[in-house]
Amino acid sequence: MSVNKFNAEGYYDPTAYEALTLIEKAAKKKRVFRPFVYICSPLAGNVRENQENARRYCRFAVDRGSIPIAPHIYFTQFMRDDNPEERNLAMFMGMILLTKCAEVWVFGDVISAGMRQEIEKARRKNIPIRCFSSQLEEVKT
Repeated sequence: MSVNKFNAEGYYDPTAYEALTLIEKAAKKKRVFRPFVYICSPLAGNVRENQENARRYCRFAVDRGSIPIAPHIYFTQFMRDDNPEERNLAMFMGMILLTKCAEVWVFGDVISAGMRQEIEKARRKNIPIRCFSSQLEEVKT
């Protein structure tokens, strides 16, 4: 949006111009960059508990100024993880999303086979990887 120095009738209006310019600057300051981060955590095993954990990890990412991408929450809403063909397709789509992220955040103490694939993809693409415990504490590796 650009503020016009002239009013609707075409007359120079410095007071309105200054006020609207200040409002525009304040609005721009509120817009904050939020990078995409890929949430890498287990799904298999206790699926319900693992999805609840993934939601908690997503909230953690939002609270730290990021936009979480968690395919294992999203894709399982309409695809079956117990169907190998659908699981492979979901993993493929998740890998595409992973490449759009600024970082991969790995959560928990267990690294599943799917997580291993995601971590390897991130390494090949030189995407930074951060590791967190299930208690949301960053772990230096």
